Amino acid sequence: MIREIEAEYKLTCSMTGKYALAQRVKAAMQQVPRHEFVPRDMQDPAYLNCPLPIGHGQTISQPYIVALMTDLLRTSESHVILEIGTGCGYQSAVLARLVKKVYSIEIVPSLALDAKERLYRLGYDNVEVREGDGYYGWREFAPFDGIIVTAATPHIPGELIEQLKVGGKMVLPIGYPYARQDLIVVSKEENGTITQQDVLPVAFVPLTGGHDHVGGETVQ
Repeated sequence: MIREIEAEYKLTCSMTGKYALAQRVKAAMQQVPRHEFVPRDMQDPAYLNCPLPIGHGQTISQPYIVALMTDLLRTSESHVILEIGTGCGYQSAVLARLVKKVYSIEIVPSLALDAKERLYRLGYDNVEVREGDGYYGWREFAPFDGIIVTAATPHIPGELIEQLKVGGKMVLPIGYPYARQDLIVVSKEENGTITQQDVLPVAFVPLTGGHDHVGGETVQ
């Protein structure tokens, strides 16, 4: 799996600016048992470089995308990270190897419960999972050093920008289902301005919840 991730890094470096997988992220990916996060009938392809279904219309992301999004966050051991879209908990587990604390929100009740139990069973005690609509973030523990969104939204949720610490980064896919989506990195600069870097085209399940009418942020 790691070899396939590294090969894809080389193929996409002209778009991402990333020529090699960061060693910290590589070590985390090697330490997390991906097969523990997929359904029983998906054990054989668990380490292939492709997304897999986990039920409820959701997927576990392609390992390359997990690695890249994690890499783009530029985490450190002291960081507190907010994850929107826990899913099966795989991305949470990778982050848990790299940072002080992960707060993760999942809107599907059964996925949230399963992820919480799975992460506890596997010893990831620095991850806190709750059921809820991640569009609105988790104000109780804000601001966050970094935010990662693992579902596509047409715009950047304003609540998440507010909850991002100055100097922090947010990595998320922007776009509509079955249409063009782009992985972007949002940075909150020291002077408070917001900048955006387009990274590469992606395909994610949509961010769901009762907020279709709610406005967001568009940054240049």
